Amino acid sequence: MLALINSIFSLVTKPIFLIACRAGVNERELERFLKFLTVGTIGFVIDFGMLNLLKLGFGFHLLVANAISFSLAVLSNFTWNRLWTYPDSRSKPIRSQLVQFVVVNVAGLGINTLVLWTLSPVFQGMVGRLGYNIAKAVATIMVLFWNFFVNRYWTYNDV
Repeated sequence: MLALINSIFSLVTKPIFLIACRAGVNERELERFLKFLTVGTIGFVIDFGMLNLLKLGFGFHLLVANAISFSLAVLSNFTWNRLWTYPDSRSKPIRSQLVQFVVVNVAGLGINTLVLWTLSPVFQGMVGRLGYNIAKAVATIMVLFWNFFVNRYWTYNDV
């Protein structure tokens, strides 16, 4: 299964690599970042899907739904990052890596929740009751960079 995913990934990202490598970008780090973005996209779908299902379908409070949806996305992201983005990091014990990943993502959840809580009223005032989705998108983009760099240099520092 991972071989198929790698083949599709290579096909889709080949033009990016050609341009970036000519510009002097480290190919291995670019590959990790693009894989991290792909994994993050899967997490994004899980996060947004569950957030809206819990909030609109089951009437959960926004911040409770956010914590649950974010946590499910983190579990997915950890699994895919360990298996695919950083397979060479599996020499590190899964327990310590998971603890580090969770610590980084709990801080990310704090950032995400603060941005969501702060911007939701602004966007809801502009576009209506679903404005929290725009706030969530802004929060997700901010946390993406936090998660990538801190995980890269702490959780996956052995690669």
